Amino acid sequence: MEVQAKAKWVRTSPRKVRLVARTLRNLPVSEALVACSFMPKAAARDVAKVIRSAQANAENNFNLVKDDLVIKDIRVEPGPMLKRGQPRAMGRLFSIFKRTSHITAIVEDRPGVVRRRSAALPRAPQPAASRPTPAAAAAARAALTPATTESDEPVAPARPKKPKAQPAPSASKAPAEGKKTEAKKTEAKKKDDGKKDTKEKKSK
Repeated sequence: MEVQAKAKWVRTSPRKVRLVARTLRNLPVSEALVACSFMPKAAARDVAKVIRSAQANAENNFNLVKDDLVIKDIRVEPGPMLKRGQPRAMGRLFSIFKRTSHITAIVEDRPGVVRRRSAALPRAPQPAASRPTPAAAAAARAALTPATTESDEPVAPARPKKPKAQPAPSASKAPAEGKKTEAKKTEAKKKDDGKKDTKEKKSK
């Protein structure tokens, strides 16, 4: 049985709505609504509203099962166009067309087509010896790690700090310094002798 719902004068261009409607045909209603929620296009919201309306019509007016519904078709027709204008260069009018669209969603019940997942999947039996229970694992961990308190823990004695040894003045540096001072004295004497010689020459 086919059930439909319409949305008229939707303020979106038909071309943008058709891009969304093309991907949702022949999908179960639940999957189509999930796909619309993850689509990045703004027209997906309007299409999802129409699909929900068709689903509610089928469920409440015709007593159809919600899980058996499949989208048979989504028709998008152009609606009236709102004509606006914007001034452009040299006093001319640039026309703006604000398009609208009429969306029609047709839903059909196909029992047995939609695959339903069971409530709980059966699990393979596991041997009890291979995996310990969480309580047994916790007890084993507690037995391996002995309980210690702050008073029971031994405190290591603090090591005394050794004073830093100061380097003693080496005896080898003393004669070297003495040699430097003697060399400076000899240089000063030579300079004084040179000054005396120049003074004597000038006096002569």
